[in-house]
Amino acid sequence: MKKRIVSTLLCAAMAASLFAGCGSTASTGSAGSTSSAAGSSSSAAASSSSSGAAADTTSSGSDTASASVQASSGTASAGGQTIGISMPTKSLERWNRDGSYLEQQFEKAGYKVELTYSDNKSAQQNNDIEGLIADKVDLLVVAAIDGEALSQVLNEAKDAGIPVISYDRLIMNTDAISYYVSFDNYTVGKLQGQFVVDQLDLDNAGDKTYNIEFTAGDPADNNATYFFNGAMDVLKPYIDKGTLKVPSGQTEFDQVATAQWDTSTAMKRFQNILGSYYSDGTQLDAALCSNDSTALGVTQAIESDYAGDNKVIITGQDGDEANLANIVDGKQTMTVYKAVANEAVVTLDLAEAMLAGEKPDDSLISKSGWDFDCSYDTSSYDNGTGVIPSYLLVPTVVTKDNMKKELVDPGYYTQDSDGYLHPVG
Repeated sequence: MKKRIVSTLLCAAMAASLFAGCGSTASTGSAGSTSSAAGSSSSAAASSSSSGAAADTTSSGSDTASASVQASSGTASAGGQTIGISMPTKSLERWNRDGSYLEQQFEKAGYKVELTYSDNKSAQQNNDIEGLIADKVDLLVVAAIDGEALSQVLNEAKDAGIPVISYDRLIMNTDAISYYVSFDNYTVGKLQGQFVVDQLDLDNAGDKTYNIEFTAGDPADNNATYFFNGAMDVLKPYIDKGTLKVPSGQTEFDQVATAQWDTSTAMKRFQNILGSYYSDGTQLDAALCSNDSTALGVTQAIESDYAGDNKVIITGQDGDEANLANIVDGKQTMTVYKAVANEAVVTLDLAEAMLAGEKPDDSLISKSGWDFDCSYDTSSYDNGTGVIPSYLLVPTVVTKDNMKKELVDPGYYTQDSDGYLHPVG
């Protein structure tokens, strides 16, 4: 079992490196920046929720939230080795957290780190990764901007003998990917869909009908379809039955997708929907949004353009600070939280095993002693060249009623005297 440190140490560890954002697309840092500031290892133990959709899984972990954080132990062989980390952008709050946690985990374990952000530009990410290859990093961790746009540069990494971990978003059409580390993204969508079912009590609706609209994510992000399909698979039976209606008629992913998960784009599209289908007093009951940045735009549109006076159910994902404030204020109803601190722990332990010449499998879970749920999946994620072995963490539904238990008590966020949550650091 790995050594634990109390969650208050996470505050000090994150203070120097974690950029607090608000879930919108306003830039919080320069494009393509590289940093190697040392930091303490940090990971709060995630609470478990029911998992789904993984056909071949083995789970391990605790079923309760932990107020401690978990520090992954370093190895003697880490000395002199360099990890290249390529993140999509600093303009979304969550990627700042991912990059910072990954950097801290690897540096605490004794590795050198080159961390880049690519300003949501695929060409720049290709250039950033080429630079990491030229610097002869020993392993690459890549969260793709466009999962279809990195095959050539990652083939160069393969030719150079550099293993690649696809982080959070599955990279497509290259056999250079050794492993995929993410959350059970289909379950993220299922949790959002089931939340709507439960809140509207659709199973007991009788002849009553409800109106719903959908806002999905970036078509270039492979995860976006998993989120949308998970939600739609839960809700489609109610749409087919007529209990749920979609006045706009927009029920296909391509119709509801949002390029780059952009808040402004989501807001403008939803303003058009409200103006076209709800200006006559038609009631909107739920807005299924795949993540928090799109939910922020949808919330803004509802505040400015919705003619009704009912509270609309609004879903989200990520736990961005502005969205958590909206949940406290009753503007957004829920978010699905993914503990990216734990995702960094899995990535480190996987990378260490790979660099030690091992071929990790489901036994990595029990050997690592993680204090959170994770499954090993060898059937669900085919990137076009074959199924990529995947380590999948479990997401958690967060509402106003449980945010203290799920986010504050484990040490991910602090809560001020007004009840608002702020990312640690």
